[in-house]
Amino acid sequence: MRTSLLLLVAAPLLLANADVTASSPQEAPPPPPPNQSVERSSEVKAMLDAAMKAGDEGAVNAIVKYAKAADKERAAQFEKTASAWKRERKEAAERRLREAKFLDLVKGRAELGGYFTTGNTETLGLTGILDLKREALRWRHKLRIQADYQESLGQTVRERYLASYEPNWKIDDRAYVYGAAQFESDRFLGFDERYAISAGAGYSAVKSPALTLDLEIGPAFRYTEFVTAPTERQVAARGKLDLDWKLSRGVTFSQDASAFVEQQNSTITGKSALRVKLFGPFSTQMSYAVNYESAPPNGRKSTDTTTRASLLVDF
Repeated sequence: MRTSLLLLVAAPLLLANADVTASSPQEAPPPPPPNQSVERSSEVKAMLDAAMKAGDEGAVNAIVKYAKAADKERAAQFEKTASAWKRERKEAAERRLREAKFLDLVKGRAELGGYFTTGNTETLGLTGILDLKREALRWRHKLRIQADYQESLGQTVRERYLASYEPNWKIDDRAYVYGAAQFESDRFLGFDERYAISAGAGYSAVKSPALTLDLEIGPAFRYTEFVTAPTERQVAARGKLDLDWKLSRGVTFSQDASAFVEQQNSTITGKSALRVKLFGPFSTQMSYAVNYESAPPNGRKSTDTTTRASLLVDF
């Protein structure tokens, strides 16, 4: 009888103690069943295989990151598989570049635009740009030819020509050494001919599928034949910025800027553009360009702007 009474008194205390022990946060949860862990590992492996087959490196990186959190036991194996795939992919790309013919690596873009207004004024403007680029294993070559022509009331009010060539030698995946040669002619800005040569260092500060940013800086030499002023020969500092930002699958914003800073006359140019893909190799673009001369010849304005609506063809 006495034993029964002790059990009745102690039973609630034992049950309470069992509940506290079971709910203690210090006790580790039981491991998942072996078949559940294997199933989860198979799912991760299937996703990783699919991403590698599609050639999507961004998805591969995301899956490996997920695997480290979801399946720590096999995370190292998944990371090793992904690293081997990246290495083989890089070697295959380099092999294709080494074995490619010269013209196989040349890509280009042609731009043609213009505008016409009637009423109080009659204005016709045309612009044409040709960009060529060859991206090899160590060398990158860029060539640009541009022409702007505008008439107003039967008189030519704008006639600008530009040609530039820039070879780059890649030090690594981001850093490179550049050379640059440029010819300009714009008598409405006050010069018949202007030649510039430069060399320096470049760096890809941002390099991703959605955003790229290249920066360049180096010394330069400019030779300018003015329309109504003496010829100038000046040593200058050159800086350049190229930004491309894919806002969506078919919309890209770009910002290009360059500057020649010298003692007598500095030149700053900039171009903002919004490009929308239409179909196939065709796209359309709206752009706004500014050209600034700090000390233009007498009777010339410092700033010249051009707004363009263009049709682009990639080839």
